[in-house]
Amino acid sequence: MRIVVTRPREQAGPLVARLEELGHEIVECPLIEIEPLEGPVEVEGYEWVIVTSPNGARALHARARGALPKVAAVGPGTAETLRELGTEPSFVPTVSSQDGLVDEFPRPAGRVLFGAAEGARRRPVEELGADFVALYRTRLVRPAAPPNGDLVVLVSGSAARSFAALGADIPAVSIGPQTTRAAEAAGIRVLAEAETHDLDGLVTAVDRLASR
Repeated sequence: MRIVVTRPREQAGPLVARLEELGHEIVECPLIEIEPLEGPVEVEGYEWVIVTSPNGARALHARARGALPKVAAVGPGTAETLRELGTEPSFVPTVSSQDGLVDEFPRPAGRVLFGAAEGARRRPVEELGADFVALYRTRLVRPAAPPNGDLVVLVSGSAARSFAALGADIPAVSIGPQTTRAAEAAGIRVLAEAETHDLDGLVTAVDRLASR
């Protein structure tokens, strides 16, 4: 299959390599760029820090001042990144979405810091009384022409909305329920959703579609 990968170039390598090992042709079409924000993030005095993406996990480690408290990860992909950085997450919900994290979050929560992208949904702020800090900024990238492919892999709601704006009639594999909802709301046909919301889940979902 000819598969469109929309991750930022600096993060696409592992996914591209795994799909190429399965014999697929890859079209790299980055649709978002991650812009780090500057300044220290003070974590002293918090019982929890919540991060909702691998980008957030990396930015937290780069900017945190003080010993990290317990860290909650939105799903296995974010948890894996935290472990790579030397932090074992204390909580990962069974439903890998911001809603799933809030619904399953240990109570009483205590003092919570919620770190995410600038402009992210802030349900943890509303439901848990968390403080919010913007860890990075997401910028949309528009390619010169829509890509050609049999399938597109989407790993975030912002990538889904950006891809929909291209007007390419290509069905998708989504990394999880939040991305699926964003893609379908934007008019993209989602053929499969990763059962585990990480690299392994994405590759497995693509492989199952290709084998049909």
